[in-house]
Amino acid sequence: MLPGHQEPWREWEAALSGPRMHHGWMLAGRQGLGKREFALAAAHKLVGGGPAPDEHPDIIVLSRPPKDDKEERKRAEGKEFERKRNITVDQIRAMQRRLTTRPTLGARRAIIIDPADDLEKGASNALLKSLEEPPEGTFFLLVVHRPARLLPTIRSRCRVVRFAPLAEGEVAKLLAESAPQADAATRAAAIAAAGGSPGAALEFVAQDLSPIAALMRAILTEGDADFQLRGQLSAAIGARPDRERMQATFDLGRAILAEQMGAVPTAQLMQLADAHADLVALAGQAPTYNFDPQFLAMEIGSLLASAAPNKERAYV
Repeated sequence: MLPGHQEPWREWEAALSGPRMHHGWMLAGRQGLGKREFALAAAHKLVGGGPAPDEHPDIIVLSRPPKDDKEERKRAEGKEFERKRNITVDQIRAMQRRLTTRPTLGARRAIIIDPADDLEKGASNALLKSLEEPPEGTFFLLVVHRPARLLPTIRSRCRVVRFAPLAEGEVAKLLAESAPQADAATRAAAIAAAGGSPGAALEFVAQDLSPIAALMRAILTEGDADFQLRGQLSAAIGARPDRERMQATFDLGRAILAEQMGAVPTAQLMQLADAHADLVALAGQAPTYNFDPQFLAMEIGSLLASAAPNKERAYV
């Protein structure tokens, strides 16, 4: 059992032993808390054991597919591959066709959607139909990092299991075990930026986000009247960052803004809160709209600059 999963497991096992199991579950919490691992293990218990969770015929996992045929070949060869921006309506419809047959090994089937945040609009609408009239013995586990991005009608049909951030000491222990190559300064910066998410801390180390974090803090404390720091931030993020690096950068920016909220005068809190809200909105729009990475980098820098002491809100 992963750290922080004790309460989610208590809820799941109580439901399994109850007289009537709810058909829709939303596993909610920030990215990097092990919700996918929980979903696979919980689905395995639900269907009654058998083959490994990622090979079980009655456990269907939907995630963002390869970007194109070239990336599909990379996946088939076991190589790293680039994914599409969203889980597509075709994936949902293919899953629904499978639901017209009975489960293979038992009476139950589990559908894991990871992350459900990334469902395209048509896919969300198609999924809603299955949640409204689920086939007997079918249960849905939606891995969700940002519940507000789901349709309210989907949220209302799911029972929510919340995953809380870990204490810094727990993150530090996991980071020391999983990334022993990181030096003490990098580990400390990763823990501070992770917001209780061991996955975010590991991503911080893997993506080498220390220079980005230092520039973000400099913009937030000093402002950036001449745009020089924003230019350096854009260069540190890179001209063509992949989705994972861009997402890690957004998460880092939010974490640094949240961290700062506990250390500023009341007069600055509104600026920080507004910048945080705008950064959350921008992160939500980025996967949907084809923003230029350099535009995103400069906009992130401008949101941070707008929250600096005695600065008016400004945008690029």
